[in-house]
Amino acid sequence: MANKYSDEELRSLVKTPGWKDAHGASGTLEDVLKASHERKQSGEKAGLIQQIENEVELDMLQIEKLWRYLGLPV
Repeated sequence: MANKYSDEELRSLVKTPGWKDAHGASGTLEDVLKASHERKQSGEKAGLIQQIENEVELDMLQIEKLWRYLGLPV
């Protein structure tokens, strides 16, 4: 993993493009988070989220914090 962002840095990146997940969703971090949240709500695993350019990976705790930030139920 290239580096880790703080929670505040991640919140500031929500509208930035260049993110993808293991299930093929890509776009802004918000787009990918919403796609992973829909999968979780359907009983599937949320999966790994990566920043395409520098290969930063978000762990599940970071993903759940960002779901809360977006107002999505956890």
